[in-house]
Amino acid sequence: MANSHQLFGQSGEAVALDHLKKNGYRILASNYRTPLGEIDIIARDKDTLVFAEVKTRHSDRYGSPKWAITPQKKRKLSMLALYYLKTAHLMHQKARFDVVSILAHGPDKWDIEIIKNAFDLSYP
Repeated sequence: MANSHQLFGQSGEAVALDHLKKNGYRILASNYRTPLGEIDIIARDKDTLVFAEVKTRHSDRYGSPKWAITPQKKRKLSMLALYYLKTAHLMHQKARFDVVSILAHGPDKWDIEIIKNAFDLSYP
C-alpha cells in the first residue's frame, strides 16, 4: 500500500501526463521500469523522443521543484535513457530531457512548468 508521499508523487505524475498531452506530447510510457531504475515519462514531442522527469512539491520553501535534479540524478536518468534507446533500437533518434515542475497549492490547484531540454546527457 502506498504512503501519503507516494500518493502525492503519483498525483503529480498524473497531472504531468495530462499537462504534457494538452501541450502536444504523445505519451509512449509512464513509470517505465528498467533493471537500472525508472523513467517517469517517455513521450514524443513532434519528431523528438522526450525523457521527462516529474518533480512535485507542496511548497517552494526549499526552492522550485525544477531545481531538485542533482548531478547524480542526471547521470542516472542518462543511463536509463541510453538503456531505453539501446533496447528499443533507437540510438539514432533525436532525444532530450525535459523536467515537469509541479507546485501544489491545494487538491486541484497546481503551478506546472515544462522545462524543455532541461539538461544534457550526463554520463561518467
